[in-house]
Amino acid sequence: MNLLIIEDDKVLSESIKETTKEMFHIEQSFDGEEGLYLAEQNIFDVIILDIMMPHMNGYEVLEELRKKSITTPVIILTAKDGIDDKIKGFKVGADDYLVKPFHREELLLRLEAMVRRSVGSFKENILSFKELHLNLKNKTASIGEEVIKLNGKQFDLLEYLINNKNTILTKEQIFDRIWGFESDTSTTVVEVYASNLRKNLKKYDYDQYIKTFRGLGYMLSEGEGNV
Repeated sequence: MNLLIIEDDKVLSESIKETTKEMFHIEQSFDGEEGLYLAEQNIFDVIILDIMMPHMNGYEVLEELRKKSITTPVIILTAKDGIDDKIKGFKVGADDYLVKPFHREELLLRLEAMVRRSVGSFKENILSFKELHLNLKNKTASIGEEVIKLNGKQFDLLEYLINNKNTILTKEQIFDRIWGFESDTSTTVVEVYASNLRKNLKKYDYDQYIKTFRGLGYMLSEGEGNV
């Protein structure tokens, strides 16, 4: 799962990264404008967002995201503890709120609760689509009692598709999510992995559920046909 940390205090950002690295793949931003750009890619499962930052404050970043219908869960971090600040945060679309300084354990519990609400089965580390089950802890996929052999990136692609079933994911979104913004390869790799994933699922007739939207991307759905 992917976490975006938007926090201008680099020491605190690194501390959060160290605390959460076993739960998430992590991207960091140190100002509001860059954080907004990254968050707009809509490839993250959770965003940790500071309030007082250069260029754009956290309220402005969050307000822009919600205007663009990006519903990624957001935890606001701030040194302010006044009720008015909390109310403003929730009004512009925050899902949770932590006042600095905070305990490591509290942050982890809040993140776990947030992810569990958004994608379910977090403690069990199981993600399912029909009879297809992914074990997120040991990176294995199975249908019934039979294990499906997937390489790392194929597993990540299938996980992303299941987490966003019935939603079209562009090739660019998939590429940024799985290969990362700084990857040296190109988005054509997405087509290669989608094709190989289909081949691995064909034996179980689950290839039919990965829909191709030509020139755009892919979607996992129980519907029929490609577009």
